[in-house]
Amino acid sequence: MYCFIEILKKINEYLLLNLLNMLNKREFYINGKWINPEIKNDFEVINPSTENPIAIISLGTNADVNLAVSEAKKAFLAWSQVDKKEKIFLLEKLLKIYKKRWNDITKTMSDEMGAPLDWSSSAQTSSGFDHINDFIVRLKNFQFETKFNENSNNYIVYEPIGVCGLITPWNWPINQITLKVIPALAAGCTMILKPSEIAPLSGIIFAEIIHEAGFPPGVFNLINGDGEGVGTDLSSHDDIDMISFTGSTRAGKLISKNASDTIKRVCLELGGKGGNIVFSDSHSEAVREGVRNIMSNSGQSCDAPTRMLVEKSIYKRAIEEAADEAKKIRVDVASKKGNHIGPVVSKIQYDKIIDLINSGINEGATLIAGGPEKPNGLDKGYFVKPTIFTNVNNEMRIAKEEIFGPVLTIIPFEDEDEAVSIVNDTSYGLGNYVQTQDKEKAKRVARKFRSGGVYINGNTADPGTPFGGYRQSGNGREGGDWGLEEYLEIKTICGWE
Repeated sequence: MYCFIEILKKINEYLLLNLLNMLNKREFYINGKWINPEIKNDFEVINPSTENPIAIISLGTNADVNLAVSEAKKAFLAWSQVDKKEKIFLLEKLLKIYKKRWNDITKTMSDEMGAPLDWSSSAQTSSGFDHINDFIVRLKNFQFETKFNENSNNYIVYEPIGVCGLITPWNWPINQITLKVIPALAAGCTMILKPSEIAPLSGIIFAEIIHEAGFPPGVFNLINGDGEGVGTDLSSHDDIDMISFTGSTRAGKLISKNASDTIKRVCLELGGKGGNIVFSDSHSEAVREGVRNIMSNSGQSCDAPTRMLVEKSIYKRAIEEAADEAKKIRVDVASKKGNHIGPVVSKIQYDKIIDLINSGINEGATLIAGGPEKPNGLDKGYFVKPTIFTNVNNEMRIAKEEIFGPVLTIIPFEDEDEAVSIVNDTSYGLGNYVQTQDKEKAKRVARKFRSGGVYINGNTADPGTPFGGYRQSGNGREGGDWGLEEYLEIKTICGWE
């Protein structure tokens, strides 16, 4: 009788999922197999364009984490000794499969986190491809063993750090997964990936790609879960040797505290409050480019230039251009193709952004574009108007706090020293920007910025350059040789010859 009731429950559940057109993605990928979680703990994945659920996942428990860590620990013994040529072969196979699944990844990210289809393909999916390709090149050229110098009998060896816990965000899902998983694989580490529970579906596709590529069981494992549960279990686990986390500064602090008792390596890529200095001698499109930059990905990028500092002699003109450009930016559902921005990722995120917009109004900043109301015709979905404030000072919440939405503040400045001082007057230090046609001034300002990245006149970072921040924007670097070295320990052997 009990078995019959359970069968009926499963049939009803299956019919309900199909009726709602929802995906059943409750399983975890552990030791080369898709398995059910230890405890049923359902979580709905919401499409932010419609506010409708599109999938059900499971939130993992400590038992799931222990199983995955145990399998990763066993797999490390063999994987850490695998020849570099074999790892390159598997990664090149993975790259081919990734390209084959391009459209699946693109649509999935559009559905789960609201990136419009064209942007999801050209920026989100392509970034993952570029990172995989670059890490293959880096691995081919990386020297894991070298003599210290010609006159020494000391030998330097780079060895994989061990079992890694990888925690990735929802705003650039595949970008961050590839920035962590690929160098960990290349280094010879084994791992447990926890993608954001808000946007986990692209991570599940990535696990399918790993499986099809033929990586040994236990090398890569995936558990869905939230920060309080799986995130805490991973960061405090005795048998995890490294945590790599991308997300909020608040969560990064908690992870560091959780990891401290085990003295594991912690690599953090956290929030930002980037400044963009626009000098009077900048090129004619500088202001408009700055507006488009912050609004892309609906403002949900940690290195976005959310504070535009404009030299007073062009401040009035800059305000007019910024307001005009913001009004040209179209907001629409993510499933449509075209050059527009989509929703922000969730109700929690939407409410936070609207609260900060209202705080800007209440603190006396001047609203010249957008505002707290939803865009016309988009009553359902987490849509925010491209919003710009002027007459802002660095004491206002909108100038100090990371908004993570399509909101720009414009601050006037008198001279170079004042501008740099305002930009550096923050607890963050991820990415800063400068616009000027004076090359020497641009270089001088770039050196004065307290940030891990500087972007001059709209130039962007190439694949393989290091990405990371100063201060409360995190520690460690992702990308290129620097990203590979994060997953390696350095051993000195004396008396090698």
